[in-house]
Amino acid sequence: MSYAQRKELSGNRGVSIALTAAVVGSLMYAIITGLAYNVIKKTAENLKVINVEEQPPPPEKPPPPPKDMPKVPPPPMTPPPLVRTEAPPPPIQTVTTTNIPPIPPVVRGPPAPPPPPPAPRQSQARSLSGNLQNLINGDDYPPSAAENNETGTVYVTLTVGPTGRVTGCSTTGNASATLKSATCRLLSARAKFSPAQDASGNPTTSSYGPQKIIWQLAG
Repeated sequence: MSYAQRKELSGNRGVSIALTAAVVGSLMYAIITGLAYNVIKKTAENLKVINVEEQPPPPEKPPPPPKDMPKVPPPPMTPPPLVRTEAPPPPIQTVTTTNIPPIPPVVRGPPAPPPPPPAPRQSQARSLSGNLQNLINGDDYPPSAAENNETGTVYVTLTVGPTGRVTGCSTTGNASATLKSATCRLLSARAKFSPAQDASGNPTTSSYGPQKIIWQLAG
């Protein structure tokens, strides 16, 4: 069917639809306004319905066959040559041995001597001036005792403080009070000591004596 025919059919179909709509509208109007049934029947008899069937489009023509071409046979299938790959030989491992010199034996020397024992604790004061008698000479004789020809023996006990100095003095014996007082005075000024130590090794106060001091006049 050509394009003009299709267009004509489409126009007829549109006219039919318009006529049908007009008739239906008239019928509805006639029913509403109460027209007689014969008018409706007459109108219906004069109505012709045209059923326009749309014909299917013609089948498309197959494309023309190609022109004769020389038939070329397919190339022969040649399998690829078999290539044999030889595995490489295993690597040669070279083991190098190193001559390790023998380890000389360890010569152990004699054991270290034990540490010296701690110094013994000095429980009493020690004189750094030697014999106390040597600290008093003839020039130290009290003049009053020399005038009175006083002689005798004094037993003296000294108190030595943490610094090594004499901090106290006590005397006994048959000497006069003048000779005893001179003994304490001279030894407190001249005697020097290493103080005693407590259990922790710290210097502490202690006593030294009794020591014998002889007073006599030169004859």
